[in-house]
Amino acid sequence: MAGKRNPWGKPSGGGSGDDGADGGDGDGSSGGPRNPWLPGGGKGAGKGRRSANIEDIFKNRGPEGPRRTGGGGSGGPNFRIPQRPGGGSWFPVVMVAIAGIWILVTSIHFIQPREQAVVTWLGGEYSRTLDPGTEWTAPWPIQTVDIENVSEIRRETIGDGSENLILTSDQSLVDLSYVVRWNIKDLVQFKYELADPTETVQEVAESAMRAAVAETELDAVLSGSGREQVQARVRSRMQTILDAYEAGINIQGVEIARTEAPEQVIEAFNDVLAARQDRERSLNEARRYEQQLLASAQGGAAEFNEIYEQYRLAPEVTRQRLYYETMERVLANTDMTVVEPDGVTPYLPLPEVQRRTRSNTTQGPTMTVTPNEGRQQQGGQ
Repeated sequence: MAGKRNPWGKPSGGGSGDDGADGGDGDGSSGGPRNPWLPGGGKGAGKGRRSANIEDIFKNRGPEGPRRTGGGGSGGPNFRIPQRPGGGSWFPVVMVAIAGIWILVTSIHFIQPREQAVVTWLGGEYSRTLDPGTEWTAPWPIQTVDIENVSEIRRETIGDGSENLILTSDQSLVDLSYVVRWNIKDLVQFKYELADPTETVQEVAESAMRAAVAETELDAVLSGSGREQVQARVRSRMQTILDAYEAGINIQGVEIARTEAPEQVIEAFNDVLAARQDRERSLNEARRYEQQLLASAQGGAAEFNEIYEQYRLAPEVTRQRLYYETMERVLANTDMTVVEPDGVTPYLPLPEVQRRTRSNTTQGPTMTVTPNEGRQQQGGQ
């Protein structure tokens, strides 16, 4: 076994005479035979050999098969951005174009007719207010533009879907729901004086409504005229409070949508409403009768005035006419009239008088008229 070389490059014996020359790989390396899987066929000056791994296999494999690093190949593809005709890069040009578009888009603002905008520096400090039209500002984020519709009527509903009990002046409870309509009056105050404008409007509305209802009796709150007065007082009180806050809000109106009694006393409340309706009906009937009497009295007064004017023009003629008209109405209901002129004794048929006396209960009375004395007698003459 002495003198025989190990196939891995080491002698099988302990000698080292010619082993270094024969066991080398012929290129001055101290290792055994070359590994065909290593780059360069396992050649390398001053390097020990190593076993191949999967990364070395695929690292040296090109699209046309395994490539050798020792050859004159150029390596993998080398992609680069196309250059300008002068040899410069297009990157600065692209960046300048993007910056120009950004400045143009964020600097021009189109404010609609019902809108206003607030401009701030770096999103914080107030700069100015923009009115409707086309306006220019510094690009974002140097200047920030916040647009609001200042003419839009906003609505806040309070007490809708939930019980909202309010105490009246006569110590009664009423369940109210109402709607508040408002819009922006001053955009700068609206943006910077209030932390939450919507919540502020709701709280001020509740406070103003409770104060107004506390000054009003239950019947007035339930009736139409009393409800209108409550709405007017709530609107005035809300506007005063919001102006003191410098909220920049204008209250357009307050409308009470629902007025009901609490659920606990709804039955008694219905009885009260029924009694109130009966009272209203009786009052309407009394007013209708009053109007009829007034119309009749006014007609009689007009007739009297007309007769009086005629009497002033011809007193004697008017007096005679009135006398005749009165006697005509009175004597129209009598069977017989006896006239006693001076010096004449009228003939009285006694049997006829007796017959008329017996039937006096079924016939009208007999009238006796004496023009000289102006007497009128009733009986069976």
